[in-house]
Amino acid sequence: DVQLVESGGGLVQPGGSLRPSCAASGFTFSSYAMGWVRQAPGKAREGIAGIRRDGDEYYADSVKGRFTISQDKAKNTIDLQMNGLRLEDTAMYYCASEPPSGDGYCFPVVSAYTVWGQGTQVTVS
Repeated sequence: DVQLVESGGGLVQPGGSLRPSCAASGFTFSSYAMGWVRQAPGKAREGIAGIRRDGDEYYADSVKGRFTISQDKAKNTIDLQMNGLRLEDTAMYYCASEPPSGDGYCFPVVSAYTVWGQGTQVTVS
């Protein structure tokens, strides 16, 4: 079975940093377009960072310059380095994958993702 498992969320003060990680089982990240999506209470899911199969990265304006997505092929993980965290970054953060045919160009349309992790909570307070 294909499975994504996030970890590394937590509570941090404004201006602080966190580095959630997403581990995959059942497939290899480098063969799929992947992304991080967040959902704040009462709001819709928001695609915030993605990485295409060719390694190109893309970001929502809300996180550009503060967040960095990276892929560790040896560990088969996708990390999200989050710096300069703000109160409005508080949300559940999900790792997600497009289907094998996906190329990552639908970002930030979250309906393009077909496999989701269970999420990791990030609270900035």
